[in-house]
Amino acid sequence: MTIQATSKPDLNEPAEAMADARQRRLILIAMCVALTAVIASVSGLNVAQQALAVDLGASGSQLLWIINGYTVALAALLMPVGAIGDKWGRKPVLLIGLALFVFACAASALVATASALIALRVVAGIAAAMIMPVTLSVITTSFPPEERGKAVGTWAGVAGAGGIVGLFVSAAIIDNATWPWLFAFPIALALVAGAMSLAVVPRSREASAGQFDVAGSLLSVAAVGGLILAIHEGPERGWSNPFTLAALTVGVLASLLFVVVELQSDNPLIDVRLFRNRALLSGTTNLLVAFGVMFAMFLILIQLLQAIFGYSALRAASGLLPMAIVMMPISTAGPAIAKRIGYRITVAIGMTTLAGGAILIAILADLDSGYTSIVPGLMLLGVGLGLVMSPSTEAITGSLPEAKQGVASALNDTAREFGGAVGIALFASVLNAKYRSNIGDVAETLPSELAEPVEDGIGGALQVAAQMGPDGAGLLESARQAWLDGMQPALFMCAAAAALAGLYALWSRDVSVGDTAVHAEMMGEFESV
Repeated sequence: MTIQATSKPDLNEPAEAMADARQRRLILIAMCVALTAVIASVSGLNVAQQALAVDLGASGSQLLWIINGYTVALAALLMPVGAIGDKWGRKPVLLIGLALFVFACAASALVATASALIALRVVAGIAAAMIMPVTLSVITTSFPPEERGKAVGTWAGVAGAGGIVGLFVSAAIIDNATWPWLFAFPIALALVAGAMSLAVVPRSREASAGQFDVAGSLLSVAAVGGLILAIHEGPERGWSNPFTLAALTVGVLASLLFVVVELQSDNPLIDVRLFRNRALLSGTTNLLVAFGVMFAMFLILIQLLQAIFGYSALRAASGLLPMAIVMMPISTAGPAIAKRIGYRITVAIGMTTLAGGAILIAILADLDSGYTSIVPGLMLLGVGLGLVMSPSTEAITGSLPEAKQGVASALNDTAREFGGAVGIALFASVLNAKYRSNIGDVAETLPSELAEPVEDGIGGALQVAAQMGPDGAGLLESARQAWLDGMQPALFMCAAAAALAGLYALWSRDVSVGDTAVHAEMMGEFESV
């Protein structure tokens, strides 16, 4: 199978070259704005759960689906939609996705029932799946090799920091307005991205012939959707719950069938034999681990700042901004650093720094010192994520030809979403289990109607302590200390995962941005399979 990349015009005149460079800058801005809209919507409604419960009468299960419906739809559809963009045109898919996203968000602000909001969040997730992979594939097909690394690094930095920005803006809105206004921010971003994309994004698509891989696409939806759904539902319903087991079974069986079908297909969605390429495998693995640790850290740190240090939602979100401020420039420079010292060393240093940040927070976090005790760890987390994300993204996009950049981008995004889901489920479960063990002796001294919410989580303990008035001071101190003691093993597990990924990176193939010889060899591997 031979795939030919779409050719680009050769611009020789200085004026044309300048105009083309300006267009590329505008393309990068438009794609980053669109990406921010998608990422910000992942965490946006987390800060409004109480308001949604009151205004819409949403149950705990419905609140979970309001949050998870978006992410499950997004993750499940990334691979096939990325391939659709490659096949029939990236720009039309992007514009349709942005229009659908605006509609879903606008309609969500007007709903009167929790069920309607859940349905619209799923629609918004479908739209996000049309946007997210295309933003990266447009960048990789619009920038020449010598500029591509920096552009991909900027995109990766926005992908990492977008969640913090979305959390900050959402917290500011919910503190000053009602929850429907939370949708104004992503709508504004999507409208700006749509107008810019219409004006500056060129039309591009795969130039090769061949039928669309319908079977592989459907199996990828079932595989990713089933696994993500099981990971989301397991901690809430229990891992032995029939619904969780059914989702897990569907995900595992569909994954196995996907491999079998792709090996036999003449035009596979992604040829699984390409994972013999250690750069592709390492980039995917390192992104999965990095985002697993990052999403888990977001969850843990927000609880630390709000429940333990007593911050408001806005102040807690503001507390994460230093990590984003450090992450962005380092992520942009990441491909250049990898080119200078090598992909393996860069990612290994990044993962080690990420592990160090988690360990510092675990050791230094203190009730008396408050926020200042975690600042050093936050800065290390930002540095580590910046060094890992963009070189790993470049390893994935650089391992597939231009005609398959939609699939490469979708694989990159799937690793991020899947890693985030696994990280939250795994590390948060460790924290919660340890907290319940630590608070058990205290809960036994309370009446059963008070003991149950105390054991459920730190939020319940804070509510019970507030109801008890002055007598709740002891419970409050015990609950906070129990949570802090439970945080330590969770963060140590985060650090261990990052350290192991760093060791794995050292084993992987050393690929740096601009290495045309290695890139050509990768293209030969792709065409040979």
